[in-house]
Amino acid sequence: MALHSCGFCFGVVPSPAPRNYVTLRRQSVRASAFDCPPLYSSVARLGVKGRALPDRDGTDAKENSLVVCFGELLIDFVPTVNGLSLAESPAFKKAPGGAPANVAVGIARLGGSSAFIGKVGEDEFGYMLANILKENNVNNEGMRFDPGARTALAFVTLRSDGEREFMFYRNPSADMLLHESELDLDLIQKAKIFHYGSISLITEPCKSAHIAAAKAAKDAGVILSYDPNLRLPLWPSAESAREGILSIWELADIIKISEEEIAFLTNGEDPYDDAVVRKLYHPNLRLLLVTEGEDGCRYYTKEFSGRVNGLKVEAVDTTGAGDAFVAGILSQLALDFSILQDESRLRDALSFANACGALTVTERGAIPALPTRDVVLNAMLKSVS
Repeated sequence: MALHSCGFCFGVVPSPAPRNYVTLRRQSVRASAFDCPPLYSSVARLGVKGRALPDRDGTDAKENSLVVCFGELLIDFVPTVNGLSLAESPAFKKAPGGAPANVAVGIARLGGSSAFIGKVGEDEFGYMLANILKENNVNNEGMRFDPGARTALAFVTLRSDGEREFMFYRNPSADMLLHESELDLDLIQKAKIFHYGSISLITEPCKSAHIAAAKAAKDAGVILSYDPNLRLPLWPSAESAREGILSIWELADIIKISEEEIAFLTNGEDPYDDAVVRKLYHPNLRLLLVTEGEDGCRYYTKEFSGRVNGLKVEAVDTTGAGDAFVAGILSQLALDFSILQDESRLRDALSFANACGALTVTERGAIPALPTRDVVLNAMLKSVS
């Protein structure tokens, strides 16, 4: 399976590839009111019973478990050295990215069925990205190519702890120019889950295309999954970002947000307060997920809530960790949505999703770092050995 990651340098010799190592150890449990069963039981259920995961050959139920991801697909330029500004970085690693595309590839890597809908430039980067999706077993028939706009680029600044900041080149980029008339409605309507973010809501014509795609999916009985993926520099203002993200909030059946996004959407309220989180739980929502980085995630349904701890790893680059988490949970819900009715099975699925996110931060770039199903299960087993 091709990863298409390489060193991209500006007048300097490329740095050696970063060490690809993971230090998995026993999870330290943060004080919590939620009860967290041992991780081993989750691994056993996932690996032996296999109720939530596809078979190794991915054939069972695949035709009925398609996840269609809508939005941006771009090139991330990730510095080869952490802790430096963009100007100080000696070299950059070119990596395909874009949150919805990351989720699509993540699902395919885990053995699921996925497709991507979005627009890139009719340029070398655009065709490269289309090929990467195809080589990673993602259906790219919904992709469109714009002859007058370039594929979006993002330069990423990595802090010494692997956290990042972004500088985007998209004024406008092709992903912003997708028209409603270019949507593959047949592909959308045959999905089990339709997944999207909020970046495609920022400008027209993509905003109208996004809304039309979500409506078509909803009308066809497709489950809607929403990860706002807040990128404030792309919005005209903080208030417009808040309004835009919340404008489609009540359409979603599944929402994944981060602690920072909770604070942003609630105007600074405490993201660790369950009462604050519950304010974001709309009447038709089936599952609200709150990611907490290395500490794992919280989950909220109408019937129950809790926390599932994550794996401890050596973080190199956190780009794509949330997308890998989303891929991990959607790959399982697409096969069996009744997981949401059984808290034990949901916790198993979230343990797996947490491990997907953790493993992704051990390499640079999003798509190149997304793990396979076997890698995830092996890492979970090692963490309790």
